[in-house]
This record gives sequence, structure tokens and C-alpha cells, in this order.
Amino acid sequence: MLAFFIFLIGYTLSQFYRSFLAVIAPELSAELHLSATDLGNISACWFATFALAQFFVGAALDNQGPRRTLPALMLAGVAGAIVFARASDARSAMVAMGLIGIGCSAALMGPLFVFARTSPPHRFALLSALIIGLGTLGNLLGGTPLAMAAQAFGWRSVFYGLAAITLAAAALIGLLVKDPPRLSHAAHAGTGGIVSGLREILAIRALWPVWPLMAFGYGILITERGLWVGPYLSEVHGLEPIARGNVIFLMAAAIGLGALAYGPLESWLRRRKVLALGGSFIAVAALAALALPANSTIAITTILLCVFGFSAMTYGTIMAHVRLFLPDALLGRGMSFANFLCMGGAGLLQVWSGVYVDHLKTRGLTAAELFSTVHLALAGILLVATLIYAWSRERTQ
Repeated sequence: MLAFFIFLIGYTLSQFYRSFLAVIAPELSAELHLSATDLGNISACWFATFALAQFFVGAALDNQGPRRTLPALMLAGVAGAIVFARASDARSAMVAMGLIGIGCSAALMGPLFVFARTSPPHRFALLSALIIGLGTLGNLLGGTPLAMAAQAFGWRSVFYGLAAITLAAAALIGLLVKDPPRLSHAAHAGTGGIVSGLREILAIRALWPVWPLMAFGYGILITERGLWVGPYLSEVHGLEPIARGNVIFLMAAAIGLGALAYGPLESWLRRRKVLALGGSFIAVAALAALALPANSTIAITTILLCVFGFSAMTYGTIMAHVRLFLPDALLGRGMSFANFLCMGGAGLLQVWSGVYVDHLKTRGLTAAELFSTVHLALAGILLVATLIYAWSRERTQ
């Protein structure tokens, strides 16, 4: 139980770092002279380094365990928070976010590795949903609290404080977390390397229809929550920072509640595929509703954002689906590969969406027309990934 709460601190920080940009994006853009493409690239740097680090994370978890792996990586996050606090342009902010992405790259895989190795499969989804759901406190902190702190102390001072908190979390993990028992030599036979392990993972044909939703389901959620919801609320609805933060806070709360709800439902129903499909289709509908002409009130928009956030938080359920097809010796690398697809897809969506928004601006669209087009495009991508996932098969355990 102590390890769970220590892991939770690290994952809460990871959730904050991937989503804070939406709240301070208008102010950050004005101070650092950023375009929409710059914002997309800055956010994408977190996801790109996070995703690429997954190959190292998986091998390190399988061979070294989480107690050593997590603190070593989190030091990069400490450095990144300091660099972000001192950022003067888009390039320095990109470097900072890249370092923070490396620092967060094992924040979820570490606890999931421990859960998968020490708990029966039917409890894995529940435990993973608990840490994901409770960890969305980072999303909440990246809403109204961040807006208030940035207004009171400035966003640069906030990030110096975050560097200190990240360092303390790394120390706690290194000192107090214990690794699960190591597998026997025989269990590791044939699965020791990154490349050989990746070949074995990709050879699992049952997971092929799962990978597109793994790659873009969460990516679309974090693209909306972590990048565009702030500018959308500012430019379309005219909200000031605190009011903007309040709406984002409610959306983040819905995301957390969604993560917490999926776990018990999966543990009760043992139907991962049905839950993930249902949630994804509801998320598509909510995005499509946001794409309707902007004649709705802020109350309706807030409700749609919350419905989208709640229903789209299928990550833990899909990861539980993946876990059932992975042998124990491939758990670290298999789950990290799934996370690579998840965060890599998110990074691609950040870059694409930034370029796409700048392209739409050249066409002279109003802010309402622009974000309507973006929401419709995101809904279309999610719909395609969900339809492919519908062809997957599920192993019951």
C-alpha cells in the first residue's frame, strides 16, 4: 500500500506535466511569441521523448526493476522543469518538455509492472484504473489551481517549485519502493533483448486490431485536454484564465472519474472490449457535438467536454486487454510498447493539430469555425480507430 501511494505521487506529476500547457497557453504564447505550430511542437516534445524512452523503460523494468529505473529517469524531469522555468523561446521550451517527457516515461509503467507481476489478471485492470484515476489529480492541479498559482506567482516560479517536488518524489521511490521478485533464468530465456522482445510482441496477431485505438484513443483525449481546450475556451467563448481553469478543472475531474469507473466495471463484467468500444463511441459522439456550430452556451460546452473526458478514458481497460496476451517475461517490454504507441500517437496528433490549426487560420476561418473543424477531424480519427478495434478478440481470465 505504501508503494502504491509513492507511485501515485510520481504518476500525478506525470499527469500534470502532460496537460498543464492548455491552461497557460495564451499567456505563454504572448510572452514567448509562439504560434499554434510552436504550441503543438512544444507539447509534442513531451510525448515524443516519452514514447521513445519506452523501449529503454521496458527493458530496464524487466532487467533492473522499478526501484532503480524510475528515480534515474525522474532526474531528467527535474532538469526539464528548471529549463522550462527559464525558457525564453519555443526552442528552449521544447528542450524542457523533452527532458520532462523522459522524466515521466516510467511513472505509470513502473506501477503497472509491479501490479502485473504481483496481482492476478482480474485485479490488474482495477489496480491500474485506481492509479490512473487517482493520478488524474495532476489534471485537476493543472486546471484552476495552476491558473491561480500562475496568476499569483508567475508560471516560472511554479515550475521551480515543481522541480523540487519531482526531486523529492524520485528520492521516495528510490528509498522506499521494493522490486517484485525476479523471474528465473528459464523464464527469461529468448526474451532478454529489446529487439527480440519487440519481435515477439509484434508477432501476437490478436493484438494487431488493438494497436490503433491504443495509439490514438488516449492521444485524442490528451490533445484536446492538454493543448486545445484552453485556446478553444479563450477564443470561442472568451473566458479569462480563472474561468478557463474552472472548466478545465471540471473536465479533468470527469477524466479521473472515468478512469476510476472503468476499473470496477471491468472487474465486475470481465468485458474489456465492450467497455472500451462503448466509451470510445460515446467520446466520438461528444466530439462531434462540440463540432456543431458554436451557438451553444458555455454550460453545454462544459457538459460535452466532461462527457468526452469521462468516456474517452479507456486507457486502463485497453491496457488490461493487452496484458492478457503477454507472457510474464515480456510484461515490461510489452506494456511499454503499448505505452509507446499511446504516447507516440499523442505526439503525432500534437504536431499535426498545431500545423492544422495554423493552416486553418490562413483560410480566414473564425475561431468557432476553426475549432469546429478540429473537433470534427479528431472525432473522425477516433471513429476509425474504434471500428478497427471492434475486430479484436478478447481472452477471458
